[in-house]
Amino acid sequence: MNRLFAASLLAAGLAFGSAAHAAPTLLNVSYDVMRDFYKDYNAAFQKHWEAEHKENVAVQMSFGGSSKQARSVIDGLPADVITMNMATDINALADNGKLVPDNWVTRLPNNSAPFTSATVFIVRKGNPKALKDWPDLIKDGVEVIVPNPKTSGNGRYTYLSAWGYTLKNGGDEAAAKKFVGQLFAHVPVLDTGGRGATTTFMTNQIGDVLITFENEAEMIAREFGRDQFEVVYPSVSAEAEPPVSLVDKVVDKKGTRTLAEDYLKYLWSPEGQEIAANNYLRPRDPAVLAKFTDRFPKVDFLNVEKTFGDWRTVQKTHFNDGGVFDQIYPAK
Repeated sequence: MNRLFAASLLAAGLAFGSAAHAAPTLLNVSYDVMRDFYKDYNAAFQKHWEAEHKENVAVQMSFGGSSKQARSVIDGLPADVITMNMATDINALADNGKLVPDNWVTRLPNNSAPFTSATVFIVRKGNPKALKDWPDLIKDGVEVIVPNPKTSGNGRYTYLSAWGYTLKNGGDEAAAKKFVGQLFAHVPVLDTGGRGATTTFMTNQIGDVLITFENEAEMIAREFGRDQFEVVYPSVSAEAEPPVSLVDKVVDKKGTRTLAEDYLKYLWSPEGQEIAANNYLRPRDPAVLAKFTDRFPKVDFLNVEKTFGDWRTVQKTHFNDGGVFDQIYPAK
């Protein structure tokens, strides 16, 4: 009996030992068009962590429309970190269950956004509809593909860019609302996220123009071939600042705070910034950006918060149920 008891104790000890030495696992809940970036970044971070801590680490990913992803975390998906394309989706974690503190945006540099991106038009080869700027998108017979602003940051940046174009060209709020309403009247289908919109445009061959981030244009080129489309930079683009945050309630429960913090901070490292640039995300590091000027044309960026107010106000006014978007897109 004692021998059996000792054997069971030994087995339990071995099981505990293997569990204790299992690679710590990090779950990053992100948005649709970041698949290629995080594939490269995660491999680099794993090497960095192993060199620093003599320990392997596993990184799991979840992708989807940004607002849908944020809702999944609020509903219990145990994300250690959340990497979104707009602050509203991380604010939602603060407002629903206090998963992150209200001041999360101040914890990392650059409002917790390690890179930026521009909104571009993807048009068919030869640009047969001659689509050069925002007003061209409301011409008769033009179909615009863009994801739903209520579920996708991509869609919200498109909406805000079009609104901002009107303001920068002398229009008032009423004119901007009318123009954005006209734009979305040209949208035949609203996908929930950027990847879905790309599939609609590239695979299903629906629409004359896809509005997306410039890094998604590079992903489309890699997947479908560079001879399938052209990229047009409109005269005005809201500056996309994709923010990141650890999810405090999750990392404290799992004991992964140090790992999660390092994972996010490494985004600002020279290597992290180079990987961003190689995936057509505009790096924050001026030295890295200077090496890649050939792929980042100068853009007349529109600062969202200076133009529209803080992100919570933007979300409530334009994208919450009953907001301006619902008023201009009621029948679809």
